[in-house]
Amino acid sequence: MIVAIDGPAGAGKSSVARASAAALGFSYLDSGAMYRSVALAALQRGRPPADIAGELQIELGDRVLLDGRDVTEAIRDRAVASAASRVAADPVVRAALVTKQRELLSDGDWVAEGRDIGTVVAPEAELKVFLTATPAERARRRALEGREDVAAVTRELEARDDRDREREHSPLRAATEAIELDTTGLRLEQVVERVVALVGKRSASGTPER
Repeated sequence: MIVAIDGPAGAGKSSVARASAAALGFSYLDSGAMYRSVALAALQRGRPPADIAGELQIELGDRVLLDGRDVTEAIRDRAVASAASRVAADPVVRAALVTKQRELLSDGDWVAEGRDIGTVVAPEAELKVFLTATPAERARRRALEGREDVAAVTRELEARDDRDREREHSPLRAATEAIELDTTGLRLEQVVERVVALVGKRSASGTPER
């Protein structure tokens, strides 16, 4: 079974997907970590992301490995995160990573999160959830996480949202059949409980509750 969790930056995708996967006993796919890994490699090697995306070995798990190196902390650097947004708009990079993601998702049960999982990577996913939150809430979370100025983070998120929604290839949008879940004001465990419940209903009846 594949559970696709999509949504804009700061909506809580990574935390919710990781915790949901643990609660369900599923594997967890962090597509954002893959784009960040490509961005990191491009910055470190001084090469265009499109030239190296297909040749990189990216391993996901408790730690993120890039060609055997642990880059779990390095890919969370602010400069890498900013570069990853631009890298993700490159159709060559997206094609290479979508191929890798589909290979992973072809075997076993997964909770996969990103911005195009339910629309492009795994349109056949049995359950699709689109997480949202108010812009103010998303900025507050990101600022708290990185100990940064809320106003600065708000501007960055606005720019990120525009790039993600307006890019030509795999723009950010909810799949037609996705269940929208607003996480504003909700604790992580509350959102996870909702996702787990939806999976249970899907497994039992074949149709998730809307």
